[in-house]
Amino acid sequence: MMGLLMAAGVIGAIGIIIGVLLGIASEKFKVEVDEREILVRAELPGNNCGGCGFPGCDGLANAIAAGTAPVSGCPVGGAAVADKIAAIMGVESGASVKKVAFVKCKGTCDKTRVQYNYYGMDDCRKVSVVPGAGEKACVYGCMGYGSCVKACDFDAIHVVDGVAVVDKEKCVACGKCVQTCPNHLIELVPYDAKYLVQCSSHDKGKDVKAKCDSGCIGCTLCTKQCESDAIHMDNNVAVIDYEKCTNCGKCAAKCPVKVIQG
Repeated sequence: MMGLLMAAGVIGAIGIIIGVLLGIASEKFKVEVDEREILVRAELPGNNCGGCGFPGCDGLANAIAAGTAPVSGCPVGGAAVADKIAAIMGVESGASVKKVAFVKCKGTCDKTRVQYNYYGMDDCRKVSVVPGAGEKACVYGCMGYGSCVKACDFDAIHVVDGVAVVDKEKCVACGKCVQTCPNHLIELVPYDAKYLVQCSSHDKGKDVKAKCDSGCIGCTLCTKQCESDAIHMDNNVAVIDYEKCTNCGKCAAKCPVKVIQG
């Protein structure tokens, strides 16, 4: 009986000693966590899409709390989340205008010429190294093999009639499709932008018309209509400055090939 009591006493004493040592160690080596980081993380949506440029929502919360990322850094949460985080951090939100992805191509199957029949990998990045970069004659346009579709975690982009199309209501402007497109056709534009140029070809007008019925031919008529100096030619293709654009629609009305979406 005494042996059992002694064994129990020794075990109990060892447990107490280990507990004390663990308590001392946890206090000595504990990592201080900014309470604001916890509060910021609670406001983030938790998609972990990486659109903010950090490794998930935890990484962004840490950066915001440390002051190395803006309170409006989450593209998924938008202005509403930015305002809540700004209140936590005690600063102005400075939330930017809501943006969505836009595909600068109108070369659907019935509009663009085909240089050959392609059978093989259904991935734009892989097909981009194939001679001719796929079957479409225009090397600047949407290849239509869906790399952007696979990259989107929000089911906001799909290939329709050979061209990727963005669902504005589902898009959160995470930017994954922008990074994925090998032809750099996708950009983030203001949600409220009504007029956008659906072409990225840098060919001259004659060459564009030989490859696509809906390509920008560089006629400059759109630039002459704009009273806000919001549209200019850049390497044979019209480009809109959305900060200057007033959505008047005069450029779209004058475009002879109707390549400006309105």
